[in-house]
This record gives sequence, structure tokens and C-alpha cells, in this order.
Amino acid sequence: MSNTPRTPKTWFISGASSGFGMAFAQCALERGDNVVATARSPAKLEALLAQALERVLPLKLDVTNAADIQPAVDAALQRFGRIDYLFNNAGYGVVGAVEETPDAELRAQLDTNFFGAVAVTKAVLPVMRAQRSGAIVNISSMGGAMSYGGFGAYSASKFALEGLSEALAQEVAAFGIKVLIVEPGAFRTEFGAQALRQMPVMSPYKDVLAGIRGAMRDLDGAQPGDPAKAAQAVVRALEAEATPLRLQLGADSITAVRLHAEQLLKDLAAWEQVGLDTAIETPR
Repeated sequence: MSNTPRTPKTWFISGASSGFGMAFAQCALERGDNVVATARSPAKLEALLAQALERVLPLKLDVTNAADIQPAVDAALQRFGRIDYLFNNAGYGVVGAVEETPDAELRAQLDTNFFGAVAVTKAVLPVMRAQRSGAIVNISSMGGAMSYGGFGAYSASKFALEGLSEALAQEVAAFGIKVLIVEPGAFRTEFGAQALRQMPVMSPYKDVLAGIRGAMRDLDGAQPGDPAKAAQAVVRALEAEATPLRLQLGADSITAVRLHAEQLLKDLAAWEQVGLDTAIETPR
């Protein structure tokens, strides 16, 4: 066994003040790594900073504000010299029927969950390409693999992130960069209480979505997933020789994604001939 000391990695995390972001930061510190912890309110990162003053760089970063992004990346490089893992974790959810969701709310949802993650990724990619190594971890959701009534806006943002991530993975592999899409189910974070925006209820949808709105309220604080274990699972995937493109976390996510995939294959088989019959006929 080699006695060569492990070289610390540098984790750049958006939305690090709570939930998954905080869990990722804690995981990094436990491993002896460096953390660039970013949040819209850096004051919320003080407890993290107190744990390892020399290994934590707290920074203000609102991913929807382009002026925040490059300075944060530059500060990370000045302090630690490299960025090994980028965790695009900042985000929130919208709950409401499509018709209940104003265009401004839909655009804001995409600005944070999709465009914000893309902007940070573009700022970090030149660093990773120069290093010829790195990993981009995009925190999606089981709602990024399928959607449910009441979550159209949220799923739209995650579907977009997953589509871009799938292309990105193929584009950056030659530079030694990995891309990992994480699809968690319900985890014990503040997402249900602080990061869900409820749209005004329209009477036609009051009963249609009563169940999902009630479920979100009841689930808050009772989610079965452990964020610390999620962070460990993500690291295990990143350090694997064959890192998957997608990683489902939690029994709810694994079950739902499997059922969705099975239904997709079932529909594909049932309608395959109809689809094949659309080809232009070649004269004999």
C-alpha cells in the first residue's frame, strides 16, 4: 500500500448554506478536502467556516447574477489553485399547475435551476480543461427523469439541465472531465419548507392538486433520505472508474425511475409499428 499522502481536492459548491449543499461541504471537510462554499447570503456559511478556517472559502454567489460568477471562480483559484469538483446545487421548486404558474415564475425557475447552473459551468470549464481533469455534478431530481402534476415548472428546469448535461458529458470526456447527474428522491433537507414556492390556487385545480400540495406539507421534516449519505454516494460514483451519467438516490427515486423507464419501453413496443410505418416508401 502506498504511503503517498492524498492530495486534497477542491470542491466548488453553489447553494452551500443548507441541504445538499451543506452536506457536500461537510463531506469534503471530513475527507480533508478544500471547500469553496457559495451562497446568496455568505453569513449563513459562518458555521462551516468555523470548522476549518484554512480549508473553507465562503463566497457570495447568486447564480442568476452574472456579475457574481467569474469573481467567485477567480477567488477559488487564487485561494486553492484549482477546482476539482463543481456542484451545481443552488435551486428551488415551484408547486402549481401549469395554468397556475405565471410566466415570470416559470422564467425565474429556469433562470436559477437551469441558466444559473449553465453559467457557473461555463465559468469553471476552462479551468478543468486546462487541468485535464475535473467533475461537474448537476443536482437534478427524480423530477428530472419524469414529471408529476403540480411540478411542471420544476421538472421543466430539471429536464433542461439533464438534456444539456447529457450532451456536455460527451463534449468534455476527451478533456478528462466527468459529468454526473444526480436524481434524488425525498431527502431530509429544507427544500420542502424553504425552497418550494406555492403558486396561487385556481379553483379548477383545487381538488386536482390537493393531494400533491398536502403531500408536500406532510413530507416536510419526514423525508426518508439522509443528505450525508447522499454526499457519500455521490463521491463513490465520482471516484468509480466508470462513473454513471445518472445516479438515482433513495428508494422512491429508484422505484419511480424504473417504473417510468418500463412504461416508456412498453409504449415503444406497443406503438413501434405505427412509428416505423411513417417512412417514405421506396419505389420497387
